[in-house]
Amino acid sequence: MIKIKIQKNDNCIKKIIITGHANYDEHGKDIVCASVSSIAITSVNLILRMDDKAINVKQSDGLLEIDVLKHDTNIEVVLENMLDMLEELSKDYEKNVKII
Repeated sequence: MIKIKIQKNDNCIKKIIITGHANYDEHGKDIVCASVSSIAITSVNLILRMDDKAINVKQSDGLLEIDVLKHDTNIEVVLENMLDMLEELSKDYEKNVKII
């Protein structure tokens, strides 16, 4: 199962940690893992394009950790959009994706 942990402070997202594997299908064919990865990496790339000092990203096999260093309206919109898309995915694949 993919677990998505969101840490907020004063209604601002401070950190997002995505761990695990969906185990929906075999490695290389898992559409749930691919969807989570696409949503997260596209959002990270957009934030970095807007401000390369806004977030710090750590990535390794089965882990993506996003530390939010700067807050402004655009960054918050991208982060909230990412979380909305992940939430929709978790509703469709509740055995494979969980938001904490």
